[in-house]
Amino acid sequence: MPALLPDSDSAVLRAALADPARDRVVVCYCAAWCDTCTAYRVKFDALADTHPATLFIWVDIEDHADWLGEEDVENFPTLSVCHGERHVFFGPMLPHIGHLERLLDSLNADSAEVPTKLPNWARLQAA
Repeated sequence: MPALLPDSDSAVLRAALADPARDRVVVCYCAAWCDTCTAYRVKFDALADTHPATLFIWVDIEDHADWLGEEDVENFPTLSVCHGERHVFFGPMLPHIGHLERLLDSLNADSAEVPTKLPNWARLQAA
């Protein structure tokens, strides 16, 4: 399944966030006007298709600033990886999908939590 969008179907998104079979959530924060993001989106969606237990979400920060909580995004793409409600990665990444693939291979449920002011996923699924 390609990456979900916060405004596409909120019931589908809430169900996907609550799915107990999901092992993690990967969120890409970008902007519609960003040409780099447009090119990266195709690869991000393709990667989502190869990881069915991982929920991939594409967030346009200008349309959904609430998905950033109190964090700022200054570089695109900026990614968040969560296991459960624990953020195990948050930061900008070069727009080469191989970097994200290697990151996902290196992170697991035992990875250290990173400090962040991003929203709590449980609240997002209830919204």
